[in-house]
Amino acid sequence: MDIIAIESKTFEKMKRRFEDFTRQIKNLCGENQDKEQWLGNDDVCGLLQISKRTLQSYRDNGILPYSRIGRKCYYRVSDIENLISQSQRIKEQK
Repeated sequence: MDIIAIESKTFEKMKRRFEDFTRQIKNLCGENQDKEQWLGNDDVCGLLQISKRTLQSYRDNGILPYSRIGRKCYYRVSDIENLISQSQRIKEQK
């Protein structure tokens, strides 16, 4: 095991930077992680009772927002709820 000595001033500066970094990560991920749920293609198709092709059309036409990680698409539950409520309003108007 190596022991590396640094000045206390340098150590405090590194510590502050690490604390700032930790705070930024918590702001970006930590607090928001529990607030929003994400669903995959199969879950959304089952929930909306639509085919994968229809879901693809929703993505292509901007009807349902999504995020992509690698080759997989994810959808916010809140966006799906908005789509359902919009569909219900349109049906009620007819």
